[in-house]
Amino acid sequence: MTKDYTFGDAIPVAPLQIAALDSCKELGQKVNDYIVQFRKNDYDLLKERNDYVLNLRGYDRDNYLIESACPRFGSGEAKGVITSSVRGSDLFVMCDVTNYSLTYKMPHGLNHMSPDDHYSDLKRIISIAESNAHRVHVIMPFLYESRQHKRSKRESLDCAFALEELVSMGIDSITTFDAHDPRVQNAIPTFEFNNFMPTYQFVKALFKAEPDLKITKDNVMVISPDEGAMARAVYLANNLGVDIGMFYKRRDYSRVVDGRNPIVAHEFLGNSVEGKTVIIVDDMIASGESMLDTCRELKEKKAAHVFALSTFGLFTAGFEKFDEFYEKGYIDRVITTNLNYRPAEVFTKPWYVEADMSKFLASIINYINHNASLSELMNPSAKIQNVITLFNEGKYGK
Repeated sequence: MTKDYTFGDAIPVAPLQIAALDSCKELGQKVNDYIVQFRKNDYDLLKERNDYVLNLRGYDRDNYLIESACPRFGSGEAKGVITSSVRGSDLFVMCDVTNYSLTYKMPHGLNHMSPDDHYSDLKRIISIAESNAHRVHVIMPFLYESRQHKRSKRESLDCAFALEELVSMGIDSITTFDAHDPRVQNAIPTFEFNNFMPTYQFVKALFKAEPDLKITKDNVMVISPDEGAMARAVYLANNLGVDIGMFYKRRDYSRVVDGRNPIVAHEFLGNSVEGKTVIIVDDMIASGESMLDTCRELKEKKAAHVFALSTFGLFTAGFEKFDEFYEKGYIDRVITTNLNYRPAEVFTKPWYVEADMSKFLASIINYINHNASLSELMNPSAKIQNVITLFNEGKYGK
């Protein structure tokens, strides 16, 4: 038994329930299993102390998931349904707005669900629960419309508007991961907006996949693929104790292709990468074009190994170019989390590694349900340093 997640004498704010939407079923099940494990451990420790917390009904359960659905009519319209009571509960609604694998029938055939469809379903479930649940929390790993977070011309501010809309519905918190620009929370400055980073899980996944890696300033370098990812790269580099570099994306602002200005060239700023293992860190891989071009340029600068770390692997253009670059030796590993949907095909790729976030997300939910401080989860530097020490001593995973 361990004292982790016992929270001293703190008791949950209300009985915990989790509504994992269809877009997030697999992740929701893993999160549920970890919370069951945490609380069985907690229950045993409290039982040894004959603690009054044992009187809290429903604390030690085999399942915290509730059934929810958003069935659609023939016209494509939908409604939200929850099949069990949420009265007085602390409800966490999980939604993956990037899950394009789900479909629904329309008169002309099948439609794949878009982020707009998933966001609408999220609101439907919130509207059912808000009046009876004690609190309602939104767990949205990929923040809806987070790429449209600022206005440069006559443009909509979709992410800010969505955040304001969710708050107006009466929810109590929003939890997301590696927001494209965390400053978007300025749209709701007095509201609880939790933005977590997967750095610790990245380090563990990388060390497991590359057990012969040597973490020294002479061997490893962290690279930011653009100026927007510098904060992520600086945090990782500081924890690893290595140097950092950056690419500047020179764009053609006279044209717009697929909603953005095309990249003309990548200009590298930093020390030589020759003979080094290079770690690129970013928030998402969409088509992968920019990331792969960065990997190729680093290999052309004689980097020994190139590892690409990205919180969300969307792979919107498929895997053909990734396979090609792997075969040509431009890229060695691509590590993404399991916070969003990925096609089953990716797990057959020799270059792909998954960083499992389900235990971390279960911890976040457990902490919030106990009203415990999230500071330790927000800044895992001590845990990262411990893993690095064990790895360098050859004791990691043993």
